[in-house]
Amino acid sequence: MLTSREGHAALEVFRAFLKLGVSSFGGPMAHIGYFHGEFVERRRWLDERAYADLVALCQFLPGPASSQVGFSIGLLHAGYRGAIAAWTAFTLPSALLLLLFGFGANALTGPRALAVLHGLRLVAVAVVAQAVWGMARPLSTDRARASIGVGSALIVLFSRSSLTQVAAIVLGAVLGRVFCKTAIPAASADTPRTFPVSRRASIVALAVFVFLLVVPPLLAAVSTLPGLALFNAFYRSGALVFGGGHVVLPLLREAFIAPGWIDDDAFLAGYGAAQAVPGPLFTFAAYLGAMAHATPHGLPGALLGVVSIFLPGLLILVGTLPYWQSLRQRADARAMMAGVQAAVVGLLGAALYEPLWTSSVRTPADFGLALLGFLLLTVWRAAPLLVVLVMGLGALAAATVTSPG
Repeated sequence: MLTSREGHAALEVFRAFLKLGVSSFGGPMAHIGYFHGEFVERRRWLDERAYADLVALCQFLPGPASSQVGFSIGLLHAGYRGAIAAWTAFTLPSALLLLLFGFGANALTGPRALAVLHGLRLVAVAVVAQAVWGMARPLSTDRARASIGVGSALIVLFSRSSLTQVAAIVLGAVLGRVFCKTAIPAASADTPRTFPVSRRASIVALAVFVFLLVVPPLLAAVSTLPGLALFNAFYRSGALVFGGGHVVLPLLREAFIAPGWIDDDAFLAGYGAAQAVPGPLFTFAAYLGAMAHATPHGLPGALLGVVSIFLPGLLILVGTLPYWQSLRQRADARAMMAGVQAAVVGLLGAALYEPLWTSSVRTPADFGLALLGFLLLTVWRAAPLLVVLVMGLGALAAATVTSPG
């Protein structure tokens, strides 16, 4: 039975993540920066080290890393109800916006709207810069970890493969195992970070993950059960993606265009809209589920798409958490984690340059707005929603000045 205290904690989680769900522009790396500011710096629900470990774990796993981090924060603060509250609140705003876009509510046209959207991309630049600044200082304080971080950034910047981020993280773990054995001390006994996940629950979660990955494709080949093929397309895309939300797009494109469920123009239009809304990019599934020429579609298809694409990442996260906690006490595991943490900082640095900086900072005015956003976030500690508002209006003003006609 839900106690008053548990209900209050879950409601607190829901409110915190709903605020982020309507203001977290910029993709998974930017979301990690938003979470760091909200839950490490402001609310202090977990410390720098625990947050860095959590980000490293979620980078290892398939699925949407930022949503997995948010789910874990809710789980840590308020149990399973808090985890569900965190995922629902963070996912709902962008899913609803993309559903409306799928139904034809596309108001993001014209030069003024494009200028505001450009300002939101500059917000992402400022947020990722803040994350790099904040996470690099405690993690890359020695030669080994600094070198791993820079090497990780170089690997990502000089390769176009979708598996590059995973390769950089794995390499960081290997190098950390060798060179970072004293980088992270053992977790102190008086400040453990124990997630409320039993080993039995983790085994069940892993078993369900594998079952849903293997059985639905076999059933879809011999059954016309409504929704089975659509579930399989979304679930497999979410289960097989590594490296963040953007990597899922080629998988979804192949899954939906090949059977004729959606045409290429409609797919790309939805992808463009997904870049313009806050929250996780995986909510692109709401648009695809609503627009697909499959059963179901519309609102039921959108709901099926959102749940199906997030489910594998959350299942494998729950299945991994108990073992991660015990492994953190081992010296070799801590050394590998130190290397992964440094590699994640390198990934953040690479993401700051490509695609955020190269696609967003085009003029001196863009650089000035990005610098203003960074100042607001790091020195003034302004709320992300305020930064979004200021930079959106700033970009609109800059576009008006340069193109008065």
